[in-house]
Amino acid sequence: MGNVTQSKRQLAWVFDLNKCIGCQTCSVACKVLWPGEDPGTESMWWMTVNTQPGRGMPRDWETMGGGYYADGRPKLGRRPTDNEIGGGWEFNHDEVQSGGRGRDAHLHAISGNPSWGMNWDEDEGGGQYPNSYYFYLPRLCAHCTRPACVEACPHDAIFKREDDGLVLINETLCRGDGSCIEACPYKKIDFNALRGVSQKCIGCFPRIDLGVAPACVRQCPGRAAFVGFLDDENSAVHKLVRRWNVALPLHPEFGVEPNVYYVPPLAPSPLRADGSVDETGERIPPAYLESLFGPAVHGALATLKAELDKRPRGEASQLLDTLILYHWKDALGHLDRDPAEIIWSREPDKGDLR
Repeated sequence: MGNVTQSKRQLAWVFDLNKCIGCQTCSVACKVLWPGEDPGTESMWWMTVNTQPGRGMPRDWETMGGGYYADGRPKLGRRPTDNEIGGGWEFNHDEVQSGGRGRDAHLHAISGNPSWGMNWDEDEGGGQYPNSYYFYLPRLCAHCTRPACVEACPHDAIFKREDDGLVLINETLCRGDGSCIEACPYKKIDFNALRGVSQKCIGCFPRIDLGVAPACVRQCPGRAAFVGFLDDENSAVHKLVRRWNVALPLHPEFGVEPNVYYVPPLAPSPLRADGSVDETGERIPPAYLESLFGPAVHGALATLKAELDKRPRGEASQLLDTLILYHWKDALGHLDRDPAEIIWSREPDKGDLR
């Protein structure tokens, strides 16, 4: 079993669920870079944006186990099946676009799982009319402070970087044991059956090493994503997580101390049967939000509402200014270098990437 090395500093992400519009730009930006078109990665999405309430990807991942028990013992779960992951489709592009049948042929999947995949239940949500609701939940590897995958790997193939806390897999040491997949409670580790190795989000470390923010943060058009060191008091991440306590981990009861945090969603007041507004009620059930983010979510929501109430009175709010993000580079922490300035290369001895 591997040992977890405590890092000197910890890089963390924050996603404001009140601003995420579910556009999937972060997912696509990640998919284009990692793992790209490598064989065996067709169904892999290291960055996913799920609709909540929803079953997610892999389907029903929250029920698959992993992490630690309350007493600190490892809690191995199970691996998702190919059917629960889904995706990996190929479409009849040639037939529609160049086969001369563009007027009578429609685009459809010709391979891949027919019953599930990323965003299969997109925008379905929960509740009943007229009080239906949903929100989007971006998910990537949480680069945990106490990563269960590191402790579970029998080949010491997974490690935590000392300088920034990113959790990475050394594929030359990986033997495809799969214990890491069972141990990860978020099920954000994939298995490449063609290569016989586990693969997952690498935190865009080739970009980070050159001062460029991860693609999921840099490309977010809604300014809903933040990145930075938790101990950097000038970073938005530090302020949201540690100063104002409005950014919370997903399923803290898993015990892995994740470093991806979420500003919980607010919603319009529910409507009564006669169409009037019930200003005392909550459209998104507080119990549901607590099931995701723990009891601290109630205090976080109270803080957000109190800060919002300042604006009609003409009062300033540093918290709202941080969340509104008037200057987009404020979301990037110290990683504000323009990627266009860099000569990128996959070769270790060429270009600026080395």
